[in-house]
Amino acid sequence: MTHAPLAQQITDYANRADPYPIYAELRKNPVHREGNGPFVVSTYWDIQGLLHDPRISSERRNLADAADPGLPEEEGDGVLPPNFLRLDPPEHDRQRAMTNRPFGPPHSPRRIDGMRGELHTIVTGLIDGLEGDTIDLVDRFSYPFPVTVICRLLGVPREDEPQFHGWADTLVGTLDPRPDQDSAERLKVAKDARMQLGMYLAGLIEDRRKSPGDDMLSQLATGHGPDGPMSTMEVLSTAALLLIAGHETTVNLITNGMLTLLRHPDVLQRLRDEPRLAVPIVEELLRYEPPVQMLPNRTPITDIEIRGVTIPKGSAMWLVLASGNRDPERFEDPDRFDPDRKDVQHLGLGSGIHSCFGAPLARLETQLALAELARRLDNPRLVDDPPPYRQNAVLRGPRHLRIAIDGVRP
Repeated sequence: MTHAPLAQQITDYANRADPYPIYAELRKNPVHREGNGPFVVSTYWDIQGLLHDPRISSERRNLADAADPGLPEEEGDGVLPPNFLRLDPPEHDRQRAMTNRPFGPPHSPRRIDGMRGELHTIVTGLIDGLEGDTIDLVDRFSYPFPVTVICRLLGVPREDEPQFHGWADTLVGTLDPRPDQDSAERLKVAKDARMQLGMYLAGLIEDRRKSPGDDMLSQLATGHGPDGPMSTMEVLSTAALLLIAGHETTVNLITNGMLTLLRHPDVLQRLRDEPRLAVPIVEELLRYEPPVQMLPNRTPITDIEIRGVTIPKGSAMWLVLASGNRDPERFEDPDRFDPDRKDVQHLGLGSGIHSCFGAPLARLETQLALAELARRLDNPRLVDDPPPYRQNAVLRGPRHLRIAIDGVRP
């Protein structure tokens, strides 16, 4: 173990393939801080409590040093306003409720379940198209599947994916709290990406207002809630959030899932024989290899005390969800992948008012994807272990996952 600060080790790419030993070190001192760095919280019950604590803010303006170049950048630079994930109540609650009207209960109770047949068709088509004795699961399946789904759900043309892919990559990269980057260049590139994405979505929103369809973008642009309609800028920031978050985390969840199953061939065989096992497998994956490893954008709005440590108002806090998910004080034998685990109330989708908005869709997509991959790939095995990972420490997942196969079953 290197002597670099533990927070720095989390963001160090050298540890991306296996950050869990670092998390174990963190849990020895559950509220950890080195120098002037962030307060890093790493144990399950502390994280769970903070996610439900109204004294913890998600708004960047509440940070005492919001201009710190080591902090993750976000919207709010004059291009797009902060989306509702970066807002506190009551504004968070208003925007999230309005976004949920065309997405889920009570106003759209069958929206996700009604897509089951369409999702299965997309999965089948992608697997049918797999050719050769070696495939890159990310490029050939894990990425195109959720991208196609979110495009159809929102009403974004699928053929525009090459256009928004680069913007999404850039904006996802800004979530990573890496002080080693050139902050001025990082801000410039991120602002340009937000500008381009905003202009692109503004054109789609204008088209939907003139000629609305049954997609979510049309409903967000023309809908009215109890507090009236969303403003144009609110629709823009919400659409950008849904477009990016609607596929980025699911790419990682599917890829982490297949990687884990290939490392546990007994579970893979069970899934092949019993597709319904996909439901508990996905829940255990969300605990064992969550696609969102930490939340680096929290701050207390008043001094708070955790385990005898006072965290001053305005301090930067990192909540390491993936560490909490491996906390032995919460889960028995936490480093073991066990889909038969009876108690799996994980932090993989967050908790509290900011729990994952798209959780029902992400769960269903991953259940269908893993069940069909297990059933149809003939003798799949890893080519590279560990595979190459994406740079991002927050949204952690393989950049490529090469799998050797003997063929694809009908």
